[in-house]
Amino acid sequence: MSLNPTAPGSTEAVFFDLDRTLMAGSSGFHWARAAARAGLIPRHRLYADAWANLQFRLQGSTDESTARVQDRVEAIIRGRRAVEFSRMAPMVLAGVLPRLYPRMLRAAWEHQDAGRRVYICTAATQEMAQLLSTVLGFDGGLGTELEADADGILTGRLVGPFNYGEGKPVRMRTLAAAEGIDLGVSWAYSDSASDLPMLRAVGHPVAVNPDAELGRIAAEEGWEVLRFETLGRRLKLTAALGATVAAGFAARAASKEVSKR
Repeated sequence: MSLNPTAPGSTEAVFFDLDRTLMAGSSGFHWARAAARAGLIPRHRLYADAWANLQFRLQGSTDESTARVQDRVEAIIRGRRAVEFSRMAPMVLAGVLPRLYPRMLRAAWEHQDAGRRVYICTAATQEMAQLLSTVLGFDGGLGTELEADADGILTGRLVGPFNYGEGKPVRMRTLAAAEGIDLGVSWAYSDSASDLPMLRAVGHPVAVNPDAELGRIAAEEGWEVLRFETLGRRLKLTAALGATVAAGFAARAASKEVSKR
């Protein structure tokens, strides 16, 4: 991927969604796993979360599934000390870092080398977005901000919008106003149609391993598309191979039955 240097006098930025864009699967699953180990959620919940993570990796997110996760997370964190979740960060990072796509990291660093600021823009917490951006050498992170009271107890409410769907361009515009960023010449990368508001907020939208709806819209609007996730193709190939083997066994069994008659 070859990128031209940023034009003199302009402030271009690049916004990367996290789940299924910078990394394979969902960062939320690794958050849930860390929460289970810390005793904050029941361990049996991880089986459902693991299945949801596989479905997410194959099909992407939906507004309904995201709303369910948001409601469940708010119920978990309400009344807990914020520091309990801050202490989970190393374990969450340990799950996320090996699942980062090298191709997307190269793309992000190439943008930086061309003079553009690079940000993670995710529905994950602001703390997680900022921590991961620091580890990766990015310029910052935009995430969902959790409200805590004066004693550091989480209320279960948010500070500002949920950084999902229409919430992402709100945060992007706020950052742009503060940092002098021109969104019209900036870039955004995402996998999901739920991020259409984010992608349409910039001049250079890029669809990464897009879900069906985003793939269709990207083709209609002539957006750049990157496809390199292979899990779905591998599973389809495995299923096809399994069906072929099963058909072969069935045919042999039928042949033996006929020969007995």
